[in-house]
Amino acid sequence: MIVKIALAAFAALAPCMLMSAKTRAQDIPGIEICTVEKTMERRTSCLQSNVDFLQKTITRLTTDHQQKLDAANRQIENLKSTVFSLQKVVDGLQAAQKKTAEDLQKKADAPPAKDAPPAATVASAPAGTPA
Repeated sequence: MIVKIALAAFAALAPCMLMSAKTRAQDIPGIEICTVEKTMERRTSCLQSNVDFLQKTITRLTTDHQQKLDAANRQIENLKSTVFSLQKVVDGLQAAQKKTAEDLQKKADAPPAKDAPPAATVASAPAGTPA
């Protein structure tokens, strides 16, 4: 596992091998090229340093991504509650519209009052005469 990580890091950072010796000699945290070390102890130490760097990087990235996922989940929950409240408003408006339509239908279907003249008489009366 460690060897695979080291080999993957080595392959990804192969262009770094083209840098000058001064640049590679700096003590900057990161992946080092361990094949240039002559003794086994130094190579082992170099590989362990690379593994430590990669583990820290993975931990940092995991934490960052988890924070982003948590923020996205909070936003999703907020949007869900907004959709739920808007759905309640829409349901209320639809119920009110349906009730209004039913009331209008009832008024249209209701028989005229006994003392009111028939609708046909009112419609046929001349404009200036009382009904």
